[in-house]
Amino acid sequence: MHNTVSRDSTSTIQQRIAGVLRRMEQACQRVGRDASEVELVAVTKTYPIEVVREAFDAGIRHFGENRVQELKLKSQALPGVQHGGEVFWHMIGHVQRNKAKDVLECADFVHALDSQRLAEVMDRRAGDKGRVLPCLVQVNVSNEYSKFGLEPADVPEFLVLLKQYANLEVRGFMTLAAPAADPEDVRPQFKLLRSIMHDAQQAHPQMKTVDVLSMGMSGDFEVAIEEGATHVRVGSALFGARS
Repeated sequence: MHNTVSRDSTSTIQQRIAGVLRRMEQACQRVGRDASEVELVAVTKTYPIEVVREAFDAGIRHFGENRVQELKLKSQALPGVQHGGEVFWHMIGHVQRNKAKDVLECADFVHALDSQRLAEVMDRRAGDKGRVLPCLVQVNVSNEYSKFGLEPADVPEFLVLLKQYANLEVRGFMTLAAPAADPEDVRPQFKLLRSIMHDAQQAHPQMKTVDVLSMGMSGDFEVAIEEGATHVRVGSALFGARS
């Protein structure tokens, strides 16, 4: 983690957070949504714990990490709700099965459930800790070979398989849109994830309360909100470019 933060940057972080929240509210207004329906998850990958504390002091309570080692270090410094803290730590990156134990120890919410083999391990580890893990099913809506996530056509069968895991609480879906110079280019991908959730709710009556859509990042979160995002994962727009 090479980025640094100085006292002079504190006001800048506060201003950026205020600016992102304002843009989120405006996006909600454009489609008749209440701004309280959308959670800002501050993505702190590569940024030091000082930046996390600055964001916390500015009112942020949801933080996202892509890497297990960073999640461990930062959640030790600023404990999540499962350890009696005030923040929610979201694991938003790909989870390797051999890291499942660490993830269960640190994460309050996992966004990247993308295979039955991972579900088996996460369910067992959650049971060992006596907890039910809130998680999201990751879907590859961009059809990019390099991206993790289920193919959209495989989601219905996967949801049926997940019923056997009593220690996993599926709360919704997550995706990463393709990189795009114009956010409008990825609007169809966000629409697709929303339709996947709608179909899941129709097919599985017990999933009526499955209503989380984690989609949208610094470059496209406004379009994602217009298409139904409940959680947007924003890093550089809050903390500046990563080194």
